[in-house]
Amino acid sequence: MSDQDLQEEEATLIESEKPGAEGKQEAMEIAEAAREKEYRHPSFAGQLFMGKFVPSMLFPFPRQSEEDKKIGDEFIEKLETYLKNNLDPEEVDATREIPKKVIDDLAKMGVFAMKIPKEYNGLGFSVTNYNRAVMKVASYCGSTAVLISAHQSIGIPQPLKMFGTEEQKRKYFPGFREGKISAFALTEVDAGSDPAKIETEAKLSEDGKHYILNGTKLWCTNGTIADVIVVMACTAPKIVRGKEKKQITAFILEMDTPGVEVIQRCHFMGLNAIYNGAIKFTDVKIPVENLIWKEGRGLAMALATINIGRLTLPAASAGIGKQCLSIARRWGKERVQWGLPVGLHEAGREKIAYISATTFAMEAMSMLTSYWADEGSVDIRIEAAMAKLFCTESTWKITDLTMQLRGGRGYEKASSLMARGEPGYPVERAMRDCRINMILEGTSEIMRLFLAREAMDPHLRKLGDLIRKKLPTGQMVGKMLKILGHYSVWYPKQCVMSWVSSSHKDLGPLAKHFRFCERTSHKLARNIFYYMARYQKGLERRQMILGRLMEIGTELFAMAATCSYAASLHKEKPEDRTPIQLADYFCNMAKRRIKQHFRTLADNDDRQANKLAKSVMNDELKWLEEGIIWIGPEE
Repeated sequence: MSDQDLQEEEATLIESEKPGAEGKQEAMEIAEAAREKEYRHPSFAGQLFMGKFVPSMLFPFPRQSEEDKKIGDEFIEKLETYLKNNLDPEEVDATREIPKKVIDDLAKMGVFAMKIPKEYNGLGFSVTNYNRAVMKVASYCGSTAVLISAHQSIGIPQPLKMFGTEEQKRKYFPGFREGKISAFALTEVDAGSDPAKIETEAKLSEDGKHYILNGTKLWCTNGTIADVIVVMACTAPKIVRGKEKKQITAFILEMDTPGVEVIQRCHFMGLNAIYNGAIKFTDVKIPVENLIWKEGRGLAMALATINIGRLTLPAASAGIGKQCLSIARRWGKERVQWGLPVGLHEAGREKIAYISATTFAMEAMSMLTSYWADEGSVDIRIEAAMAKLFCTESTWKITDLTMQLRGGRGYEKASSLMARGEPGYPVERAMRDCRINMILEGTSEIMRLFLAREAMDPHLRKLGDLIRKKLPTGQMVGKMLKILGHYSVWYPKQCVMSWVSSSHKDLGPLAKHFRFCERTSHKLARNIFYYMARYQKGLERRQMILGRLMEIGTELFAMAATCSYAASLHKEKPEDRTPIQLADYFCNMAKRRIKQHFRTLADNDDRQANKLAKSVMNDELKWLEEGIIWIGPEE
């Protein structure tokens, strides 16, 4: 790309941001202030971004203790038996309701207290057992899985476990064993991923005993039936270096408090029975003792808790993948066309191979991150985001392939299939239910930006003083020489090490994939640095480049986790080579995707896409909309 092309593209990107430049800066400042900056434990993926592949962190693959596994096995078996005998997911989908008796029975089983410590009458499950349970439920009924996970992953249990006072825990935790349900209220009409746009306010009363809450929250999952929620609101701003800074604070709110009104239950493309709604707060009194952590730390609390809570999505995705694999296998053998089962036609085999290998990779990533969360010796913020990004996007493709394999029967509702005596494979319901997973708890786009920020952080720490230009000239020169000295060694090393790797002989036939991951980590590291140096502050606007780099890192993590998992399973049963076959095929697919991402870093249509989108946004292509019946408000 020529210098003129770069200047034109830069101008296009900058011009498109002008209207909201001030708001964007405020949003970035709020998000950065909430971001956890220190790594108290090593991060496998964090080191991968810096060209350091550390196989010892994930091989041998960490395993659940026999004692803990037995606890999970017994509970999940009981849960499965109950759901199969008492819950019809097709009826749930059609009526948009989970029977109250089912919710009550699940509460008696302790389903809503899986994450609650035993000292507060909870089950005290490990993250691994909790996610195994969610995987099981998600494979059967998406709406029920969301009811359970929204309550425990982002509702009251996780935030209070990490940041609640002893008094708060004693007051609220026991109720979840008795059937109380919680929710989380952050999103507003104009505030999704942009925290600067939160308008709900919580003002301290004159007597200092209450916060007075006013505002409206949107898309609060479980909100229409919740007994207690976590609500995020703006408290009094603080003056920092002469500038007013927005403070976002988290509170515990009991839903029977006067002034709380559920104004709508929202309905969606899928997950028909989720209890998601818009909630209005009018002069709602929240006792000061219901503040979580401290004023202004609401977003920081949310980001910290979601690192663990986000792991339910990979687990649920793996459950859906397993169900699709089961459907594809059975239908692939049963349906005969042109003298051959559809699963044995090459087009069918390709689909089934992708579904099986990718489902295996999803399970590997889900289990690995869950084990790490239980051990507490690995900082999983990057790995959790990677697992969420990879698994939710893979599940969407898996359901699409399963539907294509099933043909018209894939598009038909399970209830309609059963009405004429055919097996009620719920492929269309699975597709509707799983699509939201690429949006909630951080869209795929936000995940890539989050990963990019973490990937660049080590470099930004070194370059921070130069970027901010706060040092005297003498110190600035010294700092610059020190940085140049570091990168004059680091960068050439990444080039050389791209051709070198360890043997990884313990991985057996999968060693070649570990060697690829190790060599490619160096190539990824130097590409991240190269694009940082090339675009500097402008890199944040090149989301397509950042996205490709983060996809490469995510694929490398998926490859490494999958190989380690496969080698572990094969070691337990040497006679069974199927885990090796699954991992080998998955890694071959991942390698091709990685190589394509590297190619498109330089050879892409980003500039043309930016210019064309600008034309659309400037109404220059409005003529192309002619020929339709207009839907929505007139302009």
